[in-house]
Amino acid sequence: MELFKNANYDFLGKKVPFIIGSLVMIGAGLVSLAIKGGPLYGIDFKGGTLMYVKFTQAPQEDRIRQALGTKIQGEISVQRITGATNEVMIGTEVRGEKELEEARRTVIETLSNAFGQPGGKLDFNNAGQQALASRLREPLQKANVALSEDDLDKLAKAMLEFKNTPPRSGLITNFNQLSGVAGVTPAVIATLNQECSLSQFTIRNVEIVGPRIGEELKKQALLATLCALGGMLVYIAFRFEWIYGVAAVAAVFHDVVVTVGLFSIFDKEITLTVLAALLTLVGYSMNDTIVVFDRIRENLRLSRREKFPVLVNGSINQTLSRTILTSGLTFLTVVSLWLFGGQVLNGFSFALVVGIIVGTYSSVFIASPILVFWQNFAEGRRKATAAPAPSKEQGRRGSPKAVK
Repeated sequence: MELFKNANYDFLGKKVPFIIGSLVMIGAGLVSLAIKGGPLYGIDFKGGTLMYVKFTQAPQEDRIRQALGTKIQGEISVQRITGATNEVMIGTEVRGEKELEEARRTVIETLSNAFGQPGGKLDFNNAGQQALASRLREPLQKANVALSEDDLDKLAKAMLEFKNTPPRSGLITNFNQLSGVAGVTPAVIATLNQECSLSQFTIRNVEIVGPRIGEELKKQALLATLCALGGMLVYIAFRFEWIYGVAAVAAVFHDVVVTVGLFSIFDKEITLTVLAALLTLVGYSMNDTIVVFDRIRENLRLSRREKFPVLVNGSINQTLSRTILTSGLTFLTVVSLWLFGGQVLNGFSFALVVGIIVGTYSSVFIASPILVFWQNFAEGRRKATAAPAPSKEQGRRGSPKAVK
């Protein structure tokens, strides 16, 4: 499908504004990284606890942050999860392996004091199966509800499963909601009201990453990126010429630096999903660059006498339709993912949105000008070497006089 028939745009003639724009973005990103002490790593890399907490009403992020700030040292992040109802993501920074479980317990206790119900009762919305069964055992016996140990465990399990299924998703606001569960009688509900309370929140999920694991993941991420770039450099140098590999890797490195810089400028965290997006960006940008390089190589065989800058510009025009179709459709997909994918995929999709834009123009305005610059430099050296040096005798006679 040809969107642009007989396209003849002077891309190389417009390279200077794009190169200046890239230098500005790289400079701004590096300044931001220097001021902030490097990238803003997520819990995956720096270690800590990440909790997904659901509330019965719209959560007050400032109140949550203030309550946790008095109990936990270090950075605390509270972010509302896009697309989820009354749910936030709480991240705490932990610097030691022993502090992980302690931080987890502190968060639960702090939220219980701030959003729970006092009185020493068991919090049903955050209770485990064994704790619930232990709390109900004696009160049910006093209420003449005869249950064996297995039946009590099954009853506790059934009530918690009912609580955790949609649309409740971990929260109930009244014990009468459990009346439809098998085995829940009015006596059981009365016992629940006597022994248990219903807090305004529930811990849906907890992720714990130790600092040692975070450092190891950081090293592996850097190693994976460098290995990907090195492998592509070797492949392109073998398949084309070494300068093609250098130009392609330089363009991909440019894409990664610009993307990481924008993450720093917009205070976005670098997580494992973002790393996956960066590696995807490396492959996508490299593929787009190779398509242009392959067309340049084909045109070199067909038009050896044509000037190299003209040939490169023509090759870019010939692949323009393909670039717009593939990059445009992919861009629409990742924009949709960015807008509607929710908080968990926000960093991943943002990296791809930026990467596709930057990666597409770097193939045209970064990688291709490097080839042209090197070709002009090499031709200049060849001409200087091929130019005959003046002989000693001609140097003594000087230049011939003009004939009158």
